[in-house]
Amino acid sequence: MNRPALDVATITTLLCDADGTLFASEEPAFAASAGVTRDLLERYGVPADVTADGLRRASTGTNFRSTAARLLAQHGVSAADEEMEVWVEREKTVVTEHLAAVLLRDAEVATTVKALFDRYALAVVSSSALSRLDACFVATALADWFPVRVRFSAEDSLPEPRSKPDPAVYLHALAALSCDAGQALAIEDAAAGVRSAVAAGVPALGLVQFVPEDERADRRTELLAAGAMGVAESWSELGGWL
Repeated sequence: MNRPALDVATITTLLCDADGTLFASEEPAFAASAGVTRDLLERYGVPADVTADGLRRASTGTNFRSTAARLLAQHGVSAADEEMEVWVEREKTVVTEHLAAVLLRDAEVATTVKALFDRYALAVVSSSALSRLDACFVATALADWFPVRVRFSAEDSLPEPRSKPDPAVYLHALAALSCDAGQALAIEDAAAGVRSAVAAGVPALGLVQFVPEDERADRRTELLAAGAMGVAESWSELGGWL
């Protein structure tokens, strides 16, 4: 894709999504989450014909809490808040343990992130829980560039849990970093994330490095339709733009 019309001179801070953006965690995460999701649906007597791939395609960019509520609501069912918290904690534990075991360092991501770290303030803005992010950053050896103090979670960092495309987590990150929206740039792999950033006034770029090859064309279209200024094929290309 041609380089987007981006005034990098105004950017001081990169706000990066985590899952599917900084590491290839979407597929293994949904593989682990699918079993918990099926158990939840069965508990409420809802048809549990959920596959890992189907769950990923329908829910990328949102968290388990939001996905579970949506799936139950489709059948006119809702879970009590206390019980939903139990399921959220169960899913978090299962997925975090799986990601800690299977994720690996990606040399291209690490090289580009290190170069960007020399020019910009870096932070993470994610729908995922902080404990899951902690495990992923350790497994992928990216923790040095994204320390705990600059990790913002729509699940854990807000007064009440939210999920993208709600802009709350981006607004929270901007306030915590004392950063003006016009000085920030969001990096997102999913349309929900782009919509979240744009609604907070933050310009966004899409990234499809970890999107399956046969889904990339549709994902590019979705990211641009959601408001992304451009879509990079890889971290290397993104680094070149910046």
